[in-house]
Amino acid sequence: MIAAWWQAREPRERRVLATGAVVLALLLGWALVWHPLAQSRAALRTRVAAQRADLAAMQDDAARATALKKFGVRAKVERQGRSLLALADSSARGSALGDAFKRAEPLGPKSVRVTFENASFDALADWLDGLARDFGVRATDLSADRAGGSGRVNARVTLEEP
Repeated sequence: MIAAWWQAREPRERRVLATGAVVLALLLGWALVWHPLAQSRAALRTRVAAQRADLAAMQDDAARATALKKFGVRAKVERQGRSLLALADSSARGSALGDAFKRAEPLGPKSVRVTFENASFDALADWLDGLARDFGVRATDLSADRAGGSGRVNARVTLEEP
């Protein structure tokens, strides 16, 4: 049926129809395939560039966070050459743990064990957080037993500096 219709056309009309069909196929190929792919490619390039910038910023932030974690925000200013033993002793006595503080003993060149009796657990947690935040000192071992009263503990804490 289509072949008969095609044969019924004059040669000039067949050439015009064939040229129109080729142009239509090219335009449809561009509109349905090439153009959407080109737009997606451009959008992906933009996303990759933004993600690379984000990655570089995150790597800089991670390096800065590592440095701050290692040395503490105020460690260089406030510590002033004090040993870990002296820092643990003075900070515990100067905090809400002053009455509960019993002793601090060195375990090594960068390690100290601190003992508390009948200490407030919340005050102990705040003290440890302050040491980590301000001086980069971290608690590597914490042993706490219930003491008399609500929220009171007998605790032994091992502190280490970086």
